[in-house]
Amino acid sequence: MKKIILTLSLLIGISAVTFAQCDKTIVLNSSHTNHIDESGAITRTDDETAEIAIDKSAVNIAVNGEHKITANITSNTCNWSLPFKEGKSVIKAVADHDGQDKKMTITIEGKDGKVTLLFELEDEPGDRIKVAIDKFVEKA
Repeated sequence: MKKIILTLSLLIGISAVTFAQCDKTIVLNSSHTNHIDESGAITRTDDETAEIAIDKSAVNIAVNGEHKITANITSNTCNWSLPFKEGKSVIKAVADHDGQDKKMTITIEGKDGKVTLLFELEDEPGDRIKVAIDKFVEKA
């Protein structure tokens, strides 16, 4: 009985830590951007810094220090077994671009301790952006 209680306590603790990470503001940084086609082949690589700030309600993206996009989050699916090392988040968001709503999906995935971010616009499926995350900061 003690083993069962201990196991359940550990599972609840791990679940709480994993869920808590999904509720925090995070800032992801990268140093280069890969443009990829629908098949996953790289079509272009740009040496540029990007900072992606994500909180409960919005995603803000700055490239080379210049603010580019603010998108309001409509849904966020978060499933990390090891915070920002193993797992995945899928964020659906909408940005206002010249008076038109642009729907996007941002997928953050961690495998073997390496984190990548894939950015896709719903209206432009042929040009996706994938970046390797160099730095991750969690804000209170």
